Amino acid sequence: MRALIAVKAGEPTDVLRLESLPVPTPKAGQALIRVKATRIHAGDLHVLRGRYGFSPGFPAVGGRMECVGHIAALGPDTEGLKVGERVVAAVVPAVPGPPVAGTWQEYLVADTRRLLPVPDRLSDSSACQLAVNPLTALLLVTRELDVQPGEWLLQTAAGSTVGRLVIQLSRNLGIRTINVVRRRDAVEEIKVLGGDEVICTEDEDLLQRVAEIAGPVGVRKAVDCVAGPVGAQVSQALAPGGEVVVYGALSTHRQTAPAALTIPLQARSVIYETKAVRGFWLNRWFGTASPEDALRTLSQVRGLVADEVLSIPRGQPFPLERFAEAVSLAEAPAHGTKPLFVFEDGRDEDDR
Repeated sequence: MRALIAVKAGEPTDVLRLESLPVPTPKAGQALIRVKATRIHAGDLHVLRGRYGFSPGFPAVGGRMECVGHIAALGPDTEGLKVGERVVAAVVPAVPGPPVAGTWQEYLVADTRRLLPVPDRLSDSSACQLAVNPLTALLLVTRELDVQPGEWLLQTAAGSTVGRLVIQLSRNLGIRTINVVRRRDAVEEIKVLGGDEVICTEDEDLLQRVAEIAGPVGVRKAVDCVAGPVGAQVSQALAPGGEVVVYGALSTHRQTAPAALTIPLQARSVIYETKAVRGFWLNRWFGTASPEDALRTLSQVRGLVADEVLSIPRGQPFPLERFAEAVSLAEAPAHGTKPLFVFEDGRDEDDR
């Protein structure tokens, strides 16, 4: 089978090689998946650069997130799924937990407890993107912060993939959102998507605008994907006792020095107003959630996507041979089409 392998840590286009590997054999409790489509995440590229929260060890097949495909074979005494069944494989490595197979290959072996059957009405493009970003949005809003209907939720990077999903989910749940963006031309787009309020840091003061919007009651819950000074302002803008969950650091996207990966919090605000700042990482959630809870939550996400509560934009398909173009698109600054690797018998069908 063909596989896209990183021979060492480094810039993806420098270290990736298209090679031939033997098709693996599933063991008990495992399934062999014939991959049809797999999303290229920014996190996948950070793994290859050696700048993520774990290292797969090199050389390594790329892709450590999610894919869709058909079950080609089951390991001995493995029940609950059928050969030929179409499934999403959530192969996000649990931390702590065992290593997992990369998705940038034609076949992979996965634990059946990480496989979720998907209905035919979901395209390959939607299915191969539902186990990371929609799951993150759901967990942030309903589990990490338990935001209730009528409450305000403040979020940065509102135009990002997760940010847009948070808006859609919040609107469905009756949660009001204050959405922070960098560019003035993004404001109207966020409002059309369903964001209640939008703050543009290009020409608005974040603290002042949050105070004007939320009034005396203030905002007590926030999610941040930017870190740096913006993340610090989000913490400062919260009401006493407020909490911000940090799940990304876009402001430090190209930083390699650990000292630059910071959130410069104001100690007086944190201490005297008893605010909390904590992190969320999907890998660590998989490391602490039971397999049953993880699959149950993935099933909830599948329902939200299938019912069109959460909308996943159609991805742009690339064969493995065009990996340099795909990597370039994955890191393009515009929030447009996301790249997918698709395989010979995989078709990026229109959403049905």
